Amino acid sequence: MTTPPGPQEEAPLGPQEEALPGPQERYREIGKNYELAAGRLRSARSAQLIYWVILISSIALIGLLAYSVIVGLWQEKPVATRYVGLVALLALCIGIGILALKNRRQIIEFDLEVRNLNHDKQTAATRVPSNSIESLRIYREASQDIVTHFRTRASRNLRAHNSIQAIIIIGSITASTTTAVMADAHPLSWVSTGLTAFISITAGLAAYFKFRERGYNLQSTADEIEKHYNATQFRLHEYAVSKDGADDAAAEAERLRLFAANVERLREEQRKRELQLEQSPGQKEER
Repeated sequence: MTTPPGPQEEAPLGPQEEALPGPQERYREIGKNYELAAGRLRSARSAQLIYWVILISSIALIGLLAYSVIVGLWQEKPVATRYVGLVALLALCIGIGILALKNRRQIIEFDLEVRNLNHDKQTAATRVPSNSIESLRIYREASQDIVTHFRTRASRNLRAHNSIQAIIIIGSITASTTTAVMADAHPLSWVSTGLTAFISITAGLAAYFKFRERGYNLQSTADEIEKHYNATQFRLHEYAVSKDGADDAAAEAERLRLFAANVERLREEQRKRELQLEQSPGQKEER
């Protein structure tokens, strides 16, 4: 007597049969690798800048030491320490030059990696449905990168503004003091003249580049975007739950679309403000 065959047990999926990650997971993974590669590229470029600064400084010191060695030979003075310093600086220049060449190759490799990952990131983004909730959620989280970028630029502009104002204040006090202390026929009277010219140039640059206005606009835009981000998270103001109490996927998609529209509007306003700062007063009057 044969027993009826029972339900067949499904065999476990092999490594090649496992479900592939979805478009959103693939996009996030490539985005993570892209950010890591971009960080390595920035570090390599910063190291390259440090190498060049050390190399140029070493070359300048080599020139000074070589001049002192020549002068010491003319005056028949002991130059043993000068020779040691010259040889040490030459060795430092050679070592820094070798490191700069090696780092240059790494920069090229990192730059190629970043370009390839950027292409892969764009390709993965095209596979994410533009009308899906996942894509809107990705945009909402990506808005935090925009906030960070704007705040970084704002901090940079405000630091430049504060530094220039400090230079103008300290330089003005120093110039007025040296002018009062030094007589007209003093041999160092040119110091006060140079300080006055330097302060005038600095003030002109501050008025032209408008670091304070740029920093204020960037900070304001970042704060507005973050306010909308928090409003979508806690369902505040225009992102509140609908009157009938429904909070389904359609309502969430509508909130995220509204958030995307507001962020794009704020970014467009920021671009217009930057263009207005770039224009001269004469161009504004013509418009």
